[in-house]
Amino acid sequence: MIKKVIFLFVFSLFSVLSFAQQTKEELQRKQQDLLKEIRDLNATLKNIRHNKNRSLANYNLVKRKIAAREELIQNINKDLRILDNNIYKNTLEINRLRRELDTLKREYARSLVFAYKNRSNYDYLNFIFSASTFNDAVKRITYLKSYRQYREQQVANIEKTEDLISNKIATLNNTKNEKSIALQDQNSQLKDLEVDRKEQNEEVNKLKTQENEFAKEIRKRENDRRQMQAAISAIIKRELAEARKKAEALAKQKRAAEDERRKRLAEQQRQERLAKQQAAANNGGTTPTAKTPSSQTETDDEPAGVATTKPKTNRVYSDLESTDEGRALSINFEGRRGSLPWPVDAGVPTIHFGSYTIPGTQLKGKSDGLTIAVPLGASVKAVADGEVSSVFDLGGEQVVTVRHGKYFTSYSHLSSVNVNKDQEIKSGTVIGRAAANDDGEGEVVFMVTNEHSVFLNPEQWLRRK
Repeated sequence: MIKKVIFLFVFSLFSVLSFAQQTKEELQRKQQDLLKEIRDLNATLKNIRHNKNRSLANYNLVKRKIAAREELIQNINKDLRILDNNIYKNTLEINRLRRELDTLKREYARSLVFAYKNRSNYDYLNFIFSASTFNDAVKRITYLKSYRQYREQQVANIEKTEDLISNKIATLNNTKNEKSIALQDQNSQLKDLEVDRKEQNEEVNKLKTQENEFAKEIRKRENDRRQMQAAISAIIKRELAEARKKAEALAKQKRAAEDERRKRLAEQQRQERLAKQQAAANNGGTTPTAKTPSSQTETDDEPAGVATTKPKTNRVYSDLESTDEGRALSINFEGRRGSLPWPVDAGVPTIHFGSYTIPGTQLKGKSDGLTIAVPLGASVKAVADGEVSSVFDLGGEQVVTVRHGKYFTSYSHLSSVNVNKDQEIKSGTVIGRAAANDDGEGEVVFMVTNEHSVFLNPEQWLRRK
């Protein structure tokens, strides 16, 4: 029972260590990403903090910074656990090697004692010449040579083990240094987290003192959201109606072509029968009636347009995917979920998708997209290939909606637009420039919608910054 428990403990330990080796680099990359995000958030906060009317944006930025720092601390804690496991593993290995070295030294000492006792040439010669046969003498000579080689190998094993111990000790010391640095980072981040939380409390207090003003701002945002929602829904309905109309027209053309083909086939068969009857009458006899190749002819003469079908999958296709191009755009967009590029090169999210509340106040709101603080006039780019469905004005700001098969992306708060309706664009095409919000700061709102006018969380489609 005890052996079984020891085995399970050792197995679990090495499983954890193996997992640690696989994730240590990932944790370090994640930490670098989070540190960069925190630096970007601090830079954005510094740029907008001079504006007293930006407490709502400040609060959202500080809230995100706290979340990023907490995630960073969790990553540091995971890194510390990995380092502790490595220290434990290296300590065990060093102890094992030291025991092995002691054993090697004892064996080598015994061989030295034996060699000392039989050190004279007379003893060696006596050992060889006392053999009963020549073959036995040769074997004794071979034994003496192998014994000398064995002693040399003992020395090599001792030196090799000493080198291994030295390397393991160096690795152990490096790991301990890494742990010391990680602990310093952890303490530093914990202190910064306390500062961030105090900063968040200050922003909440500011919001409390100006709650009525910010309630008006949120109501305005809600009104804008509803107008945007209605406008985008109308665009999608129009696109669906046009797609159905095109699909019906195409189906009508195919039906007409099929009817015409069948008429031609029937006339051809009638002419063939008349010709055979006339030939039989002229010959004064009967001729075997050939089988009408109607079914074979129908198969062989099937037009290419009728043969075109949608791929056979479990996927339910939308009217917006009635063409090969529409299906390709949809599948491409779906395939890049979680890896789409951001619509701006540099920016920090200030309002995330979904409902939000501000603790300690009555302030709450809802967002159908992702609001990003950007430099005023920053380029706003398409996140995927598609076709411009609409360019329209909403409250004095330009909005562009792009169709990607059965998906739509919308870009609002634009001061200028570089594309036109029905224009085919590629991922990375500059759609327009970021406009100023009510506080004079650069801002853009990015939205993702499906063919049912349901708004989707944009951050689930964009790659992690």
